[in-house]
Amino acid sequence: MTAMMRPDDELSIGRYLDENQGSPTVRRIVLGAQLRKLRQACGISREDAGRTIRGSHAKITRLERGQVGFKHKDLVDLLTLYRVLDPKRREEYFELARQANVAGWWQQYNDVLEDWFELHIGLEEAAALIRTYQVQFLPGLLQTRSYADAVTRLGYPNEPDAKIERLVELRIQRQELLSRPEPPQLWAVLDEAVLRRTFGGAEVMRAQLEHLLDVVERMPHVTVQVAPFSVGAHAAAGSPISILRFPEPELPDKVYLEQLTGGLYLDKQEEIDQYSAVMDRLCTAADPPEETQNFLKRLIGRLT
Repeated sequence: MTAMMRPDDELSIGRYLDENQGSPTVRRIVLGAQLRKLRQACGISREDAGRTIRGSHAKITRLERGQVGFKHKDLVDLLTLYRVLDPKRREEYFELARQANVAGWWQQYNDVLEDWFELHIGLEEAAALIRTYQVQFLPGLLQTRSYADAVTRLGYPNEPDAKIERLVELRIQRQELLSRPEPPQLWAVLDEAVLRRTFGGAEVMRAQLEHLLDVVERMPHVTVQVAPFSVGAHAAAGSPISILRFPEPELPDKVYLEQLTGGLYLDKQEEIDQYSAVMDRLCTAADPPEETQNFLKRLIGRLT
């Protein structure tokens, strides 16, 4: 018996077969989510599904979360296991997988790009709203080239200049999404220490603050709040947080927690709710956005 799917499930697959609809990362996440629904509808465990494709339950988890690409043989075997036998329906899944496996622009930096961060760039590209809280550095999407060079050298003190330059170029190219015709909304809450801590010297930091002021004044889709020292301790103290929301209603928000040697991605609803509540409290505690420009101007004046 062929596994049945609801009409809204069919629509969510079909709409992404248009190559102008969504990014490869979005397609990968959608395909993974649909495979999870099929597996659960059939009552099949991740362990059993993993054995079917000569892997483990962890591999199934990565596939269902859209963290890795799809091999054709794996998809063939999973669809058969999940009793999706109609040739037309199978071909739709195969086509979606093909489009999901298309290389993103960032893969030209695979020589320096860590696997765990590649997913984040793809999510950034697909997001409609990016909320972030930073405690040490400016968000990569708002950094100048000189500031990015300084903080990258701090994180990679023993790497050759050529690698540093490639990493900085990758960061600068990521910023192009803020200038595209339909950019995402970026809402950043910055601990006051981020703006007072000098990287690269006073001249580099002054230029960085001037750039941030220009972005805030020029780009209505970018909002920056400052969490002053007077806010005191809070639930997110010491931990940077990013929450990404997508225009596709079937895609859950993603929480991204960057760590020293990797990144953690959370997409369970209770986790999303918890971190969203923390972000809401941070926005409430921070100075309102309309005060950011004056704060930046005061800091720039002290560095002049």
